Amino acid sequence: MPKQSQATSTSDLLSSEDGEQLLVYARQALETWLYEGTFPILDLKGVAARLRHVGASFVTLTINEQLRGCVGALEPTIPLAHDVQQHAIAAATQDFRFPPVQPFELTEIVIEVSCLTPPRLLGYQSPDDLFHLLRPQIDGVVVMDGTRRATFLPQVWQKIPDHRSFMNLLCQKMGSPADIWLKKKIEVLTYQVQVFQESK
Repeated sequence: MPKQSQATSTSDLLSSEDGEQLLVYARQALETWLYEGTFPILDLKGVAARLRHVGASFVTLTINEQLRGCVGALEPTIPLAHDVQQHAIAAATQDFRFPPVQPFELTEIVIEVSCLTPPRLLGYQSPDDLFHLLRPQIDGVVVMDGTRRATFLPQVWQKIPDHRSFMNLLCQKMGSPADIWLKKKIEVLTYQVQVFQESK
């Protein structure tokens, strides 16, 4: 059974069986792409109903608990099962922070799938408000300034529990000065996730 954690306000939760199947789809997609160089074909007729619904996900790859790739989408555009397949391959091949995953690494990689609720604009008046409104371990956070945008999943709070450091690093990820959120009002959105992780 996959490890599962929940940080979501949605009532339409996926079951542990749904999560286990998403991890299977992600693993199969990685293996097919890395060994055969082709994208796996998944017939939705044999997929559970909830996984056929349009959904957004992030897929995170780790080796020895160290990040090896993470790619996803904030907005749902395709069936969740297909979304997970695509982002599993993208996490292995398109995360600019890392070289592409090689086939020999597959036995060491642990896959984590995060299924997102739709992001919602956070109403705040001053930077101090964010210290009270942002919920560590629960909220994923999106920052936007013009055409720039970046996000941290809720899991990032485990490594950056301090609100100020969290926002500074997120703004830097966006390509802006770390303290931009203290000097001007930027758009902040939050979302929650349901997380499924392969057993190590």
